[in-house]
Amino acid sequence: DATEPSRGVFTFSGGDAIVAQAQKNGQLVRVSWDVLNEILNDDGTFRQSVFFTTTGTSYISTALRAARAADPSAKLYINDFNIEGMGAKSTAMVNLVRSLQAQGVPIDGIGVQAHLIVGEVPPTLQANLAQFAALGVEVAITELDVRMTLPATSALLAQQQRDYQTVVAACRAVSGCIGITVWDWTDKYSWVPGAFPGQGAACPWDAVSDTCI
Repeated sequence: DATEPSRGVFTFSGGDAIVAQAQKNGQLVRVSWDVLNEILNDDGTFRQSVFFTTTGTSYISTALRAARAADPSAKLYINDFNIEGMGAKSTAMVNLVRSLQAQGVPIDGIGVQAHLIVGEVPPTLQANLAQFAALGVEVAITELDVRMTLPATSALLAQQQRDYQTVVAACRAVSGCIGITVWDWTDKYSWVPGAFPGQGAACPWDAVSDTCI
């Protein structure tokens, strides 16, 4: 609804404002299309959707080819959650990207959402990012936050700081990992309390003082 508030009516004013702010301050902006978002179940099967029910998996290649035709210079990504560590879902992502490449379908990157829990960063994170990058695509941490059960304590915040550092170090250690985006800027705007009652304090800055962890 941010870019298409009503069917067939598009607005990009929000995105334009972000780009303008970055340009004003000499900052970089990650520009890519998350063409396919959250299409896999945790067991590696495809999630049920109107697209999958109607066309099977053919909508995946159709969407990527249509995106390439619409904007040949854009980076085309598949974005998903619970693919931070090695497991059935990350293996399915590897197999999907390999299949698309074999078919000549354009795919430029894998987005790893990284909605994490304090003290539970997967120990295979760096190895998993490396196996994604080995496919010859970019890898990006796209929606990083590290939530905790409230109230936040000094011990939880200290662990959260270590967890953020672990994720950043893992990305920096993999040459194909091109960047990290946090979700959202401060706890004031975080989606976590609405989705996980009793949890929060997930962002690097808190809601009251904008203090960085």
